[in-house]
Formats: sequence, structure tokens, C-alpha cells
Amino acid sequence: MKKMLIATVFVLAAAAGAHAADTCKSKAMDKNGKPLAGAALTSFMAKCTKDAQASCDLSAKDKNGKPLAGAAKTSYTKKCVGDAVGN
Repeated sequence: MKKMLIATVFVLAAAAGAHAADTCKSKAMDKNGKPLAGAALTSFMAKCTKDAQASCDLSAKDKNGKPLAGAAKTSYTKKCVGDAVGN
């Protein structure tokens, strides 16, 4: 039982680490795996931020599934976009 608990903790930690690295900043690579720079980085980050904003707006719902509005939506979207971009 103890081994199963320890294994579960390691799996959850690995999953959390993989999710945390999935940001716009971590994805800013060219096709050869080199980090983007200059205008290419600026363009990529702008598009990625715009896509994150749209995705976060769609997912802004309360625990009952109702869309958030006002300050709650603004706060949720700001945090969601920040997490997606990698701030």
C-alpha cells in the first residue's frame, strides 16, 4: 500500500511539472529547436497571447458552469492568460 501511494505521488508530480512547462515562452522555438529571437519571438508571443486570451475567455465559468462576468471574469482571465504565457 505504501509503495502505491509513493508511486501515485511521483506520477502526480511529473504530471504537474509537465503541465507547468507548457507555456508560450517554453514553446517559442524554431523548427530546429532553437529559441526564437527578435521579430519572430515578438510575433509568436503576440499570437500565442491572443490565442490564450480567446481560450481563457471561453473557459471563464463558475463551479456551476455559468459564464463569469465583471471583475470575476477579468481576474480569472488575467491569471489564466498569465499562466498560459508564462509570466
